[in-house]
Order: sequence, then C-alpha cells, then structure tokens
Amino acid sequence: MKSGRQEALSICWNYQAAAFAEFEEKASSIRMDIISVLSKELNVKKEQVEAAVKLMDEGNTIPFIARYRKEVTGSLNDEVLRALSERLQYLRNLEERKEQVIGSIREQEKLTPELEKQIRDALTLVAVEDLYRPYKPKRRTRAIIAKEKGLEPLAALIRLQMTNQDLLVDAEKFVSEEKEVASAKEALTMAMDILAEEIAEEAEYRTYIRELTFKQGQIVTSVKEKEKDEKSVYEMYYEFQEPISKLPGHRILAINRGEKEKILSVKVEAPEEQIIGWMMQQVIVRDNPYTSPVLEETIRDSYKRLISGAIEREIRSELTEKAQEEAIKVFGKNLTQLLMQPPIAGKTVLGWDPAFRTGCKLAVVDATGKVLDTVVIFPTAPQNKVKEAKITLKKLIDKYNVSLISLGNGTASRESEMVIVELLKEIKAPVSYIIVNEAGASVYSASKLATEEFPNFDVGQRSAVSIARRIQDPLAELVKIDPKSIGVGQYQHDMNEKRLTEALDGVVEDCVNRVGVDLNTASAALLTHISGISKPIAKNIVAYREANGRFVTRKELLKVAKLGPKAFEQSAGFMRISGEKEPLDGTGIHPESYQAVEKLFELLGVSKKDYFKNPAAVSMPSKKNEIRKMAQQIGIGEITLEDILKELAKPGRDPREDMPKPILRTDVLEMKDLKEGMILKGTVRNVIDFGAFVDIGVHQDGLVHISKITNKKFIKHPLEAVSVGDIVDVKVLSVDLKKNRIQLSMILDA
Repeated sequence: MKSGRQEALSICWNYQAAAFAEFEEKASSIRMDIISVLSKELNVKKEQVEAAVKLMDEGNTIPFIARYRKEVTGSLNDEVLRALSERLQYLRNLEERKEQVIGSIREQEKLTPELEKQIRDALTLVAVEDLYRPYKPKRRTRAIIAKEKGLEPLAALIRLQMTNQDLLVDAEKFVSEEKEVASAKEALTMAMDILAEEIAEEAEYRTYIRELTFKQGQIVTSVKEKEKDEKSVYEMYYEFQEPISKLPGHRILAINRGEKEKILSVKVEAPEEQIIGWMMQQVIVRDNPYTSPVLEETIRDSYKRLISGAIEREIRSELTEKAQEEAIKVFGKNLTQLLMQPPIAGKTVLGWDPAFRTGCKLAVVDATGKVLDTVVIFPTAPQNKVKEAKITLKKLIDKYNVSLISLGNGTASRESEMVIVELLKEIKAPVSYIIVNEAGASVYSASKLATEEFPNFDVGQRSAVSIARRIQDPLAELVKIDPKSIGVGQYQHDMNEKRLTEALDGVVEDCVNRVGVDLNTASAALLTHISGISKPIAKNIVAYREANGRFVTRKELLKVAKLGPKAFEQSAGFMRISGEKEPLDGTGIHPESYQAVEKLFELLGVSKKDYFKNPAAVSMPSKKNEIRKMAQQIGIGEITLEDILKELAKPGRDPREDMPKPILRTDVLEMKDLKEGMILKGTVRNVIDFGAFVDIGVHQDGLVHISKITNKKFIKHPLEAVSVGDIVDVKVLSVDLKKNRIQLSMILDA
C-alpha cells in the first residue's frame, strides 16, 4: 500500500505525464503538413505525393518509381519525383531545425505559445533563424557588455518613451565606479547599444528590410583600378548597376567570379532612408522630445552597424543559390541531351587524340568498342611527318576496314583535320570523319577507372579510345567521366560542388535507366548507375560474367554476390539480355509483369514464341475501352498494360533513336572561309542562359544570342527552343578573327 507522500508523487507524475502528452499531441497537430505543402508546390494531388513519399521511404529509387510504379503515383515522372525528393528533404530538415530551436528556447524558459506558433508556421530556414536570433547563444557584443553593467533598466526606460526629462539625468543614476560606467553619457550610449541589438533582432523588421531591399535595391559593381583591362571578360561590369529583382542568374555568377578573382568590387545599394523611416514608425510610437532623437540615432546605428551588412550577405547568398540552381538545371538538361545522343552503331572507328610535340595518339576500335590497335603519328609541328602519317593511316583503314574517324577538338585539332581531309581525297574507301568534343577525355584517361580498364596503355592511348567510343555509344562512354568535366555547363566551377554532383548524378542515373543496359556487355561504370546497383554489386556482376560466361536470364542476377531481392526488384527491368532463353528479358518489361504478359498473349490467342518472331503481325488493343477491358481481365492497371503494349510494339527499342543524328564530314571549313550571310548546318554544343553555342565545323563554336534563336515566339530561355545535340541551320552574322568570335543567327529570313 502506498504512503500518502508516494500517492501524492504518483498523482503529480501522472498529471505531468498527461500534460506532456497533451502538449506533444498539440505540437504534433500544428507541425507543418509536408504532404500538403509538396502537393501545392508541385501542383499534384496529395495522394500522389503520399504514395511517392512512402515508396521513397521504403528504399525505392526514383527511376524504378517513375518507370514501374506509375499505377501507385499516378504516373509522376522522374523530373517531378526528383523535385519532390529534394523539397521533401528540405522540409524535413526545416521541421528538424524548428524542433531544435523550440527546444533551445524552451530550455532558456523563454518559449511562449505565440513564439512557438510563429516558429512552427515558418516556411523557410531563414524565417526560423530570424525568430531564433534573439535567443541564440552569441559572442560578447556591445549590448551584452552593457547588460552586464546593469544598463537594461535605462534601455527599457528609453524604449517605453515615457520620461519627461533629459535622458542624461536618468542616465546619471547608472554611473558606477564599481561597474566601470564613468559618465551619464557613457551609460546612455551603452543603453542605446542594448536597444540597437534588440531592434536588429526583431524578426518582423528583418523580413521587411530583406523584402524591400530585394524589390527596390540594386547590385552595383566597379573595377579595381589596377585590374582594368579592355579585353577582360568582366569589362561590362566595370561600371555596372542593375535592380536586384531583375538580375539574371548568369550575371550574378559572373559578378561573383569577378569579385572572387579580385577584379570587381560589389555592393548592394538598399533604399536606406525608406527603410529607416519605416523602422522609426515601428519603434517611435510617442512624440517625446527627449527619447525620439535618441531612438532615431539608435535606429540608424542598428540598421547601418547590425542589419544592413547581414541583409546584404543574405540577399547575395540567396541570389547566388537561385542562380546556381538555375545553372544546375540548365547543366542537367544539356547533359541529358548529350548523354541521349544516338550511337553510331556498326562502324569500326579510328579515335584520334590530336597533339603537337608528343604526337597524335590513334586507337582503332571495332563495332563493339573492342580496341584493335593503337599507334602514335607525328603529322603536326614540330615533326610535320605528314607523309609517314598518311601511310600509317591508310594501313589502319585497310587492315581494319575503318569507316569513320572520330577527331577530338583539342590542341592541334585544326592541323589534324587538314591531314584527314587530304587523306580522304587520296583513298577510295568510303570514310568520313566527325569532330568530337573531347571534354573530359583527359580526366578519364588519368583516372583509376581508365587505369583498371587499360593497365598497359598510357594516358594518350586511353584518351584516343575514349574519343572513338564516345561516338559509338556516348552514354556508355561518358558515364565514366565526372559530369562536371564534360563541358556542357556554365560557371560549373562556381557551383556548390555537393549540390551540383547530386543533381548531375541524378541526370546520369535517369538517362542510363531510360535507355537500359545490355547485361552481358555493360561495364561496371555503366552498371553503377542502374537503379539499385551499388559500385560493389556492379563489380560483382562483371566478375560473375567473367567467371560464368554470359547471363542467360535476368533471374541469374540473384546469384550475384550481395545482389538480394530488393536490388533485383529495383534493377531487373533496366537490364537487357537479347536473344536468350526468355524474350521478355530483352525488353523494358519488369519480371514482376511476366505473368501478366503471358495472360495477355492467351487473350490475344498467340504464343510468346510466335509473337516475338513477328510482332507486327499481331493486332494489339489500341483503344481506351479495349485496354481498360483487357486490363481488368488480366488483373493489372491500365497504365501498366499501356506500358507493356508500348514495349511489345518495339521490343528492345532504344529511345535515343529519336534524337538528331550527328553530322559526318568529308571536307574542311576554316574560320577565314566564313562570310557574312553564309548559311551553314551545325550542331548545338552547349546551351546557356543568354544563348547557344553551335559547332559549324571551324573549331570555334559560334554564339547564337537568345534574341537570334527564334522570331516565332517569345522565349525566356534558349532551352525552350534548342537542346544540346540539335542539328540546326544558322546564318553567319559576323566573324572576329582577332578575338576568335563568331556571331550566328537561327533566324534565316531576317
């Protein structure tokens, strides 16, 4: 039996536990509804968001969800799913930070219901930090020192604006030898320091100042006199100003780089008097001749000393972050187009890595990418052994039946091209050549991956192989290279490296899974990007293949070390095995749907074997009501059946077939040959915020400014009209041989 004291304690503890549980329940109920926020932001239904979040939390990858869980998510594509994943992470981090801040303020016993609600209602990390600022542990500021000297009551007196005498009279009471306050004037100054910090920490004020500065402020740049150079890429920023709200991303990044290189001075000009006037209206609530002048001086000090610099840093940080996100999106879209360029299949290719002193490295690879031969020739300066080089080239072309030369666009490329064109005129074999952007080839050739792949080759030989293979299958070769080194971005070296890497890795993953890989030929580097496949598993797949020969069915993947049921589920649909025991293994149909396909063939009255002999001979359901009825009979969703029918219509189809084919050349064009008004065909090599760079075969890409891309419609960004890899007709507007610049237009009828 409990004593009276124990019973009282028990009641007390129960009461506290109940109160705490009630508080937690209330807190939980007012936490942000992340699902609703995501639904609104992405303009998709709540059920779709809930389904996607659940699938992600269960460990499913975005390519798998986008391709094989359409029925569950309502067909959310990989782009929407990636945006959802990123925002989900941000909002979860935001909620976690809110809990940390609330916990910290509660420990200080300063948390009020109103403050907690403000924190929980905050939609950004900046807003949370603004609310936390007054309670955040900080270094000893002038205000803290003033508080230690007992000046808070004087600061409160000024804040209340109720005194009817000179403030120095009130301040005299705080003069203290013990607290080292020497005079009334010093006491008043310290009290003003306390008020200045309180004003600076007011979340409402900072929000207003930040928004007004963003709307009405300007970015102003100037050149540091000793750095002035008429040829500098920063010339336009020597005397430059533009409203913050209108500053495009590429200019923000250019200004940042100019500042980083210590060429430009940059500042934010805010509407200072308007800001201070507004702050006075908030703080000075009484017309008091004694306190008003002191408060006005305090407000000015608070803004200039404690607020303006911090707000400037925050705005510039926000501008940079947004500019980087825009640039990363553009980089990602360019990279997508580059990776999805159609392979040139069935050709033996001679890869040519041009150079001067060390010679041009050549590598011949067969139609499967296998290296047949490598050699070094010296047709360029200083050796100029053109005749000997041609003899070697003719032997290689005859011996291996070479039909295409893939020439890198680096140093000595122009000189190498002249040799190639002369050679093609001298031989009868139908050989053409193509200029390949070799960006990243040198990075790959010196990498650990290249060393493992070609341990007996030097970096030049590896580079030549890469140049050959990237025309045979751009995706399979380019995945071996760090995406940042591929050269289709803008200011990529100024990006947040972690964020850029995450975004570009996501692009590579989406592209690889969209195309799929041949399980029996894919390299470990390519397999690593398949949904659910880690680097160790990719290596195990290659090792299993080497030890056991070809994979015969997808099910064999389950025998690979460390590749369990979950990894199989995520990856199997993206692995292809052509011409083997199970015809469906050569399609994008997931093994989980094989039974459904068998039922489909039963309903169609055709055997699987006969169907794959001649798919075109079988009439498939195409009308909505037919598909709906058949899906019900099979017991699957309509979306899943539609995907199955699409795959069966063209089994093993490569989505890259629809992309523009690269331009093959047999003759050379030089920059000096260009004339104003000349119409040429070119390939889009890079797309940036202000235009597109087009390769017209003269080793210097020409710029098509955004204003010269189209006159049929208004575009905000070049990507609305062109993509990397597009084959376009362009008109030469101007050629500057000294500056090596070509201006082009895609508006041919102007």
